[in-house]
Amino acid sequence: MNRDHPESNPDPDPDVTPGLEPGGGVPPGETPPGESSTASGAGPHRPLKRGWVRGPLAIIVVLVVLCALFFLVFAIVMDL
Repeated sequence: MNRDHPESNPDPDPDVTPGLEPGGGVPPGETPPGESSTASGAGPHRPLKRGWVRGPLAIIVVLVVLCALFFLVFAIVMDL
């Protein structure tokens, strides 16, 4: 196995990692090596699109007006 490019073990080699004491510990005040990860992150940030509001809002307004008209007509018919 090549020390520069380990093939299957993503952990740092303790023989060449600076700041490690024998046995794998770190001295006081020393930051331990960060663990490796296979995740690439959450991806690029995509802001919300502004055009989303018009369509659903129009549908909601139409449904509310239709419901109000239904109950208005129902009340008029029941009053006759």
